[in-house]
Amino acid sequence: MKPWFYVDSENQRHQVTEEQLQSLADSGIVKPTSLVWTEGQAQWAPASQILPALFQNATGAPPPPLPAGGPPPMPMRAHDVDYEIHGNEMQLVEIELDPGETVIAEAGGMNYMDDGITFETKMGDGSNPNEGGIMSVLKNVGKRMLTGESLFMTHFTNRAHACKKRVAFAAPYPGKIIPLKLSDYGGEILCEKDAFLCAAYGTAVGIAFQKRFGAGLFGGEGFILQKLQGDGLAFIHAGGTIIKKELKGETMRVDTGCLVAFTKGVSYDIQRAGNLKSMFFGGEGLFLTTLSGHGTVWLQSLPFSRLADRILANAPSAGGKSTGEGSLLGGIGRMLDGN
Repeated sequence: MKPWFYVDSENQRHQVTEEQLQSLADSGIVKPTSLVWTEGQAQWAPASQILPALFQNATGAPPPPLPAGGPPPMPMRAHDVDYEIHGNEMQLVEIELDPGETVIAEAGGMNYMDDGITFETKMGDGSNPNEGGIMSVLKNVGKRMLTGESLFMTHFTNRAHACKKRVAFAAPYPGKIIPLKLSDYGGEILCEKDAFLCAAYGTAVGIAFQKRFGAGLFGGEGFILQKLQGDGLAFIHAGGTIIKKELKGETMRVDTGCLVAFTKGVSYDIQRAGNLKSMFFGGEGLFLTTLSGHGTVWLQSLPFSRLADRILANAPSAGGKSTGEGSLLGGIGRMLDGN
């Protein structure tokens, strides 16, 4: 079934199926004058001209009454984007957008983009076209403040009508970019709060609170995780080498900083790291993360916090010692240079 595109009241383009287009017309979001386009059309045209059957309810039998509180929110189908990952340790992902397609990203994550792609900074991911009002905006802003991320997200859209365009997003530190087709994992992934890089338009980027006090206080990820929901592609980033594990009722114990993401069938908690001697002198920290249940888990070999601690510990300006420089002249040279 070929996709359709329509332009909403804010001049934003959305990709939907014909069935979803019918639902939008029934609810009044798509109007007879709304511009629509699909493959094979020479140009955009009013919906009533291309698909007059969408508006038969307007002249035929009246639609059923709306439920109390208005229509339920309709889950949005994510844009079907293509991608290519470049590099090894310092990776970037290049997203290919068809005309009208959009990708969302954290503010400041873009590396480069083709001419013909425009970007707009918004409060929210735009995954729910039915959501509106000042209270909804304030709620989304509050969620992003809790995760420590920017209050805004940037929407990159291919405005070229005849050809595909590319936009790239770079990883912020050495590691790997993980592409996730959310529909393959039950439509939902939980990840550490700074792991999200970018996603196809239609992906909901929210938060999930830790239900257990101990897991939030000592689990390394804090009380808040990012929740990615939808049916399209999302890209997360983690440090070092990435390991994917499948849990089938087993229990796994992991260093508290090495957990990147997991599916909703996995239970997340913390446990004490052995006896008191092991806790204080074993070098593995006081607590370990415990994962159990059925689902998929992604682990990282080098959390950014561990990398930063090691760099600071060995920085001469912070009292660390120089290694690998190997000569007295090297130290004298740094003194003369002011380093």
